[in-house]
Amino acid sequence: MTAFIFKTPEELQTLLGGRIRGIRLNRNLDQRTTAEKAGISEKALRNLETGRGSTVETLMRVLKALEYLQGIDMLAPEISVNPLDLLRQSKAPQRVRRNIKLRKIVYGD
Repeated sequence: MTAFIFKTPEELQTLLGGRIRGIRLNRNLDQRTTAEKAGISEKALRNLETGRGSTVETLMRVLKALEYLQGIDMLAPEISVNPLDLLRQSKAPQRVRRNIKLRKIVYGD
């Protein structure tokens, strides 16, 4: 994953497109069928798969057509816990303290 930091946006688009093409081929679908199912043109699908530029809408349509919506979670996972919030929390008390009130003790007469 750290190798991605050193890649240009164009290289990342090509890499993502290649992976989408691999998913399509793994599902034994041709470009025409996938494009029709996604509601996009074959050229838009080719552009996505070759990394020549595409829109987020095209990406989402293709992921949906390939029934690979978990790709969205992998691309942008939902944040459940902010690590900084964990550091800011105070430690849980380990003992319970009682409020000591002086009571007036009444002795029987």
